[in-house]
Amino acid sequence: MAQITGIGGFFFRARDPEALAAWYDRHLGIGWRGEGPWQQAAGPTILAPFRQDTDYFPADRQWLLNLRVDDLAGMMARLQVAGIAVETRPEEWDSEVGNFARIHDPEGNPIELWQPRA
Repeated sequence: MAQITGIGGFFFRARDPEALAAWYDRHLGIGWRGEGPWQQAAGPTILAPFRQDTDYFPADRQWLLNLRVDDLAGMMARLQVAGIAVETRPEEWDSEVGNFARIHDPEGNPIELWQPRA
């Protein structure tokens, strides 16, 4: 039986696509580079619709991008050095599936960073 093998892309509107693409590349190391698209590591991916009235991410946003990381503390430190605000709520967000942090891109889009439990 034919099956989906992964996410092929994530496309969204931006006020300044070039600047936003550069931000994602510079700070998160993802996007389209001269040599081609970002090659992600194999691992768990979750597709989960939320109720319309969820407070898990901002009400004025239709999506929350969740990115898997291998060193959440190191990634948070790197982002903070770059002047990017990082939010954590261990008592609310961390669980048996892993640890989480949140940032926002320059256009206010929410990004969740997730380090799965080993």
